[in-house]
Amino acid sequence: MNHKIKLFFFVGFILAALVACGPQGEKSAAGEAMTEGQTTGVAYNADLTTSVINWEGTKPGGSHYGTIRLKQGNLSVDDNEVTGGEFVIDMKSIVNIDLTDTAYNAKLIGHLMSPDFFAVDSFPTARFKITSVSKLQNPVKDADGVGYTHAITGNLSIKDVTKSIKFDAAISVSDGKVVASTGKFVIDRSAWNIKYGSRKFFDNLKDKFIYDEIGLKIQLTAVR
Repeated sequence: MNHKIKLFFFVGFILAALVACGPQGEKSAAGEAMTEGQTTGVAYNADLTTSVINWEGTKPGGSHYGTIRLKQGNLSVDDNEVTGGEFVIDMKSIVNIDLTDTAYNAKLIGHLMSPDFFAVDSFPTARFKITSVSKLQNPVKDADGVGYTHAITGNLSIKDVTKSIKFDAAISVSDGKVVASTGKFVIDRSAWNIKYGSRKFFDNLKDKFIYDEIGLKIQLTAVR
């Protein structure tokens, strides 16, 4: 086997490996819902125009990605530190940004909004309530060199299931504005009983399954 053939098979192996797993990112294991206490501080309201949640879902051979918007939200800030917050996510705002075929795009979004996935007619919103914010003693940098300053823990409610998740975020507070962002982190949809195409619930899918992992990346601006 000559070097060109070896290189071809090596590249093919790498590409296959890349599409043979779910979205990459910090794994955020779903735990039991945490107690939601009262927070102190001044309320900062989320800027619904600039705040966005980016999502990614994958299956063998490809992936889809897009955005979801907030319906409303706020952060509590005390002495220039975020102490809590609550956000309502508009599940009817799900859009896909990788499919250029209008009909296929609409079909995908319709399926995501159906009872197979998020059942938005019955559950038009999801909710995230911050239960704790801790400042990182040694800020963590991601692959792009972005430094994360805080660890966020909170209850994520999707449909009729609430689970606790945790992720790192870069947070800055100045001049009456909070700017926060996360790297891509990954949640397991099966923890919220989103079963369609999941090998955890069906053993006859062969290569027609969809990975349980959903990649999320949050950009948030809130103003006093």
